[in-house]
This record gives sequence, structure tokens and C-alpha cells, in this order.
Amino acid sequence: MWITSSPATALTPTAIALGNFDGVHRGHRRVIEPVLVPVTESQRSLLAQKGRSPLATGSELPQIYTTVVTFWPHPREFFSGQPRALLTPIAEKAQQLKVMGVDQLVRLPFDRELASLTPQDFVDVILVRQLGATRVSVGQDFRFGHGRTGTAEHLRAIAAHHGIEVIIVPLETCAEERISSSGIREALQSGDIARANRLLGHPYTLLGDVVAGAQLGRKLGFPTANLRLPSDKFLPRQGVYSAWAYLAHDPAPLPAVMNLGNRPTVDGLNQTVEVHLLDWSGDLYGQTLTVCLESFLRPEQKFDSLESLTAQIHLDCEQAKASLSAKVQA
Repeated sequence: MWITSSPATALTPTAIALGNFDGVHRGHRRVIEPVLVPVTESQRSLLAQKGRSPLATGSELPQIYTTVVTFWPHPREFFSGQPRALLTPIAEKAQQLKVMGVDQLVRLPFDRELASLTPQDFVDVILVRQLGATRVSVGQDFRFGHGRTGTAEHLRAIAAHHGIEVIIVPLETCAEERISSSGIREALQSGDIARANRLLGHPYTLLGDVVAGAQLGRKLGFPTANLRLPSDKFLPRQGVYSAWAYLAHDPAPLPAVMNLGNRPTVDGLNQTVEVHLLDWSGDLYGQTLTVCLESFLRPEQKFDSLESLTAQIHLDCEQAKASLSAKVQA
């Protein structure tokens, strides 16, 4: 999948899903799905007549690239000046979009110039001139342009003058709850992994490289992989989780226990993410590990001795095995 932060290097023409898409949750996927539908030959022929793109290799008709257009940094971060942790940092977002079949991800630099564009200019300059849009899909609550004055219906009206189809996707709900990134964040902060995963439509994932740690787990008989995550990754509640772990280039899920916290029993000062693979042994240093959370087992706590900590880890592992086994059988 092609990833660019400059419209000048985007592959065109495009069929665009437009939004922030933090989390790539069920509602986001509904917005992306319409641009994955093949464009008709009549639409391709019209593009060729207009000379809006080079021809696809081995074809008389131009290729139209399925594209997700998002903003970086997040507009809320730009206006507030405060760093914003993301449910899906760039590597995770790209991975999930690639699996969906998206051809490219365009990360529009959200700066003062972009923020000052009127809705009309945003369509004329960004969508038409720079990205060669043929179709655009947005959520019902999409806002754009200076002061967020443009609505999804405004986008449809403006784009119609350029012959661009605009699909407005209704808001998605789950169990009568509106699906939103903020709702997922609330669930993760409270340790309600079941709710977070239900809203996402997939397990909440942490993707990181395995780096050297203090090796305390190995001394206790439970070797752990210490994960280095992107600095802008949104972390759930501190505590112990059952999870499935995946090694790079290996589709087989491995049952795991993950601890997120400061390790108070040994007076840890820094927050760490440590993953113990159940009934598995091997060298993980330098590898990329994907951890998919399944359930919150317990909050982090301080024990009065390493023996008490070891006994609790045994219980955590057994509880994780039972939880993951029940999930497989369900």
C-alpha cells in the first residue's frame, strides 16, 4: 500500500474515504467500504476522455486508486496544541487498511493553511486538483473547511459540480450505542475490553518491537517480551490482560498474558508493556509483536514479596488460558 503525506505524490485518480479514522472501527469501515467497490467502465471511460489520469498498464482505461485520506496531526491536536494519543498510530492504521484492500493512505498535513480553506476551496484544490477524486465517501457527521462550516451535504453539493459522486454513510450503532473513537477510549480506560472490541469490530491491538528489559520475569520463571510502542499509542487501563499474540510473518495466534504498568512490587519507575507467551519458548528480541487484547484480568497491584507475585502470576496464566480457551470454543 502506498503511503504519502503529500498530495503531490499521491496516485491518481482516486476513490476516497475521507475522515480521521482513528481506530478503524466498525463505523469507519462502513465509510471505507463504498470506495472499495469497483468503478464502472463508463466512469473509467469518462475519466479517460477528460484526460484526468495516466492509463493503467495493459488497459485502455485509467486505474482508479482506492484511497483513505486522513489528517496529520489530528485536528484536535493542532487546535489544542496538546499531544493526542491514537488508537491506531500510523503503522497499525496502515496494516488494517491494507488488509481491507485499500491501495493508498494519504495523510494530509493539517496546518494553518489547510485549516483556513473554505469548503469550496477544499473540494476544488485538495479533492479535485490534487487528488483527482472520482468518488468520495464520508460519515453523516463529517465536517470540513474553515471553522468546520462544511457538512456532508455541502460536500455532496459542491462535488456534484465536478461530476464527483459523494456517498454519505449513516452513523453506525452497536447494541443501541453509537460507535465512536471516544466511546472506545472510555471503554479502554475502564478496562472494559469486551465493549471496546465490540465497538471496534476487532480486538484492540498493540504493535511494537521487542526490546531488552530488566529480565525479572525470566528470573521468576515467566520470561516476558518487553514491547516498545509508538510514543503516540493510546494505552488502556493499567493491569493484567489475556491476549493473543502474533509474530511477524506468522499467522498462528499464540495465547498470552500482558502486564501494563509500573511494576510496583519491585519499585518500578517507568511504565512498561510486558507480554508472556503461554507454553512457548524462543528468542523474541528484535522481532515485531502484535498483541490483541481479549479480556482484563485484574488491576496492577503491589505484593509484599516476590513469592506472592510469582503465585499471582501463576493464577493470571491459568485464568488467561481459561478465558482464551472459552473464547475459542464460543
